[in-house]
Amino acid sequence: MTGDDVTLDDLRRRLTELDRQFIHLAAERKALSAEVARVKRATGHPTRDYGREREVIMGAREAATQLGLSPALAEELLRLLIRASLTTQEQASVAAHGAGSGRRALVIGGGGKMGRWFGQFLSSQGFAVEVADPQGGADGVPRVSDWHQSDLSHDFIVLATPLGATDAILRDLALRRPRGVIFDVGSLKSPLRAGLQALRSHGCRVTSVHPMFGPDTELLSGRHVIFVDLGHAEALAAARALFVPTMAEQVVMSLDDHDRLIAYVLGLSHAVNIAFFTALAESGEAAPKLARMSSTTFDAQLDVAACVAQESPDLYYEIQSLNDYGAESLEALVKAVERIHTAVLSRDKETFSALMRQGRDYLADRRSVAERRA
Repeated sequence: MTGDDVTLDDLRRRLTELDRQFIHLAAERKALSAEVARVKRATGHPTRDYGREREVIMGAREAATQLGLSPALAEELLRLLIRASLTTQEQASVAAHGAGSGRRALVIGGGGKMGRWFGQFLSSQGFAVEVADPQGGADGVPRVSDWHQSDLSHDFIVLATPLGATDAILRDLALRRPRGVIFDVGSLKSPLRAGLQALRSHGCRVTSVHPMFGPDTELLSGRHVIFVDLGHAEALAAARALFVPTMAEQVVMSLDDHDRLIAYVLGLSHAVNIAFFTALAESGEAAPKLARMSSTTFDAQLDVAACVAQESPDLYYEIQSLNDYGAESLEALVKAVERIHTAVLSRDKETFSALMRQGRDYLADRRSVAERRA
């Protein structure tokens, strides 16, 4: 469709048709991905093949260059398609694993976002899932309004309740001595010490889990799931087995190590972003005005801060205030800001440069670890 007689409407109709073809091809690729997942399972191949991904991406970049298209655009498109393909293959792997066939699971607090995620995750593995939550759970999932009314004869009992309520529930469960594996999914473990210890002392099969991702996550590749070892090897192994068919990276640690590290991984990162948007909000500068003068660094930081600002203030306050090690990371942040402040006001270029070099060296070590893992 070329020539002087072509109209804008003609061109738009052609673009619309191409868009439809893109969608149909993406759907066809997704269906093919499910077949790839079946063959990989049958032949014992892992779900993710980094070498193959690199080959596909480099091929797309080369083809784009030959066609006069941006290689970066081609790579971005292929990465999106690969991610969708991996999601399809991972979900097929979880369903085929069938670890829950003939077994039951109870999700206490299953009406919340993370509770719903675990309910669906366990259902996809073949568990008969029940939700104990006054709000109910996902459509079609059996519900009990009060877990106290349950016989607690389930193979797994998962607590996806607010941090402030979880410890009391753990202690109440200890008195009932359920036979199944019990674990919470809290972001912190300090507030749950008494309840977890009560379960352990009553002979229950207890461990603790921290999924390092949000409830909107579909693909677990590149995500971490932390398992807190509370001394019951069987319970720890059973909880870990739930994630074997996924591509999540599993990390096992003690309760104290968990909260000490989380003080930095969550507490520090949250505090930095809260401080960032608080400084902006109280600066007197209008957001639209700053947006017109944005830079690459500012835009990236603003995107992260905007996500943090949408999260639950109650949850983020709990993460800061209920961690036995929380003050440590906040004090480190205050000291770091003060050192920058002092160096700038005193025109101490050497100190400022030393801070930059120190950070560069530290982050270089982190990148080398990530590259070795990949």
